[in-house]
Amino acid sequence: MRARLWLAAVLLPLAATGAAQTGEGGRLRLAPADIAALPALGAGAGTSGVAGIRTRILSGDPTRAGLYTIALEVPANTRIAAHRHRDDRTATVIAGTWYFGYGDRADDAAARALPPGSFYAEPADVAHFAHTGATPVTVYITGVGPTDTRYVERAP
Repeated sequence: MRARLWLAAVLLPLAATGAAQTGEGGRLRLAPADIAALPALGAGAGTSGVAGIRTRILSGDPTRAGLYTIALEVPANTRIAAHRHRDDRTATVIAGTWYFGYGDRADDAAARALPPGSFYAEPADVAHFAHTGATPVTVYITGVGPTDTRYVERAP
C-alpha cells in the first residue's frame, strides 16, 4: 500500500488528463491563476459534501478509473466528520493550517496541525476527519479513482 501511495505522489506531476486543458502528450502546467480560473464546484466525488467547501478538478476524473487530483478550498471554522474513501489517497496542504486525524470519531485531541507544505495519506477504508481553525485551508488530494465518501459518524 505504501508503494501505491508513493507512486501516486510521484506520478502527480506526470498525470495530466483532466478538467484543465492538457497539451500534447498529456502535458499540464497550472500556475495559481490557472487553478483559480478552473470552475469551483460544490460537493463531488471524493469530497466530504460539507457546505461551503469548493472543489476544483486539477487532473483526471475522480468518478472514473485512473489517477486524479482535486483541490479543496475549505472555509474557516469547518468540521468534517469521520469518513472513509475506497481508494488510497495522498494530500498536500497548500494554504492555511489543516487539523487532520485518523479514527472513527472526530476528536480534536487526535488531530494534528498540518501547516502549508505538510503531506499526509488517506489509506483506503481508513477512517479520518479534519477541521479548520480561524483561517481557510487549501488541500490538494490525489488518488486513483473511482473514489467515494462514506461517513462513519454523523456529518456535522
